[in-house]
Amino acid sequence: MKKKKWIHLLEPWIIPILIVVIWEVSNKTGILANTILPAPSDVVKAGYEQAVSGVLFEHLQISTTRALIGFLIGGSIAFVIGILNGIVPFAQRYLDTTIQMLRNIPNLALIPLVIIWFGVGEEGKIFLVAISVFFPIYVNTYHGIRNVDPRLIEMGKIYNLSKFKLFFKVIILGAMPSILVGIRYSLGIMWLTLIVAETVAASSGIGYMSMNAREYMQLDIVVLAIILYAILGKIADSIAKLLEKKLLKWNPVYQ
Repeated sequence: MKKKKWIHLLEPWIIPILIVVIWEVSNKTGILANTILPAPSDVVKAGYEQAVSGVLFEHLQISTTRALIGFLIGGSIAFVIGILNGIVPFAQRYLDTTIQMLRNIPNLALIPLVIIWFGVGEEGKIFLVAISVFFPIYVNTYHGIRNVDPRLIEMGKIYNLSKFKLFFKVIILGAMPSILVGIRYSLGIMWLTLIVAETVAASSGIGYMSMNAREYMQLDIVVLAIILYAILGKIADSIAKLLEKKLLKWNPVYQ
């Protein structure tokens, strides 16, 4: 039983490990030139040197802080407005159309405007992250609330549940699968937007580290920055999966 569990845990990592092995062998045998892509061992060495000097952790901490603050701001506002539009028809009639119009504006198109508004300070990058996570969470929260089975709400009323319990025990729980899908998707968008923001206008962070390395043709540092974003994205996705298992224990699909 334990052996099967270990095999199950290792299965998702087989392809990434295989890619790294092929990458390393191709580089060392000369099939893949260092000027195109440095070997994984060189990237690890560069990462170790950056970590020892403290530069890596400094940039990592700055990027993570920006991402979390932007996610909390954008996600909180999206959650509240999504619930409001989902349960109050009056709010939905006046707000949803405007939000759907704004949703179709690419985040990249906002960068020149954000630089004019906020300069290259922290506010601009946090604003872009907040905007990027807002729409996935809003859309999924709104549709999750709207798609709660009316029979469940009616049953809650029959059992004389208070409005507070009806809201949290029936409506929110019923919408939770959709809400968590929005959160999981927005966590990926969060890092994507932050990469762009940091490479365009920043003096610190992983994106800045990558752009600075590009100027000095430090290809190993550029690849290191890309891998760091991939790892951070995987960590965020794993956290979202844990939330699904924790909050959706009642749902047989997530057991």
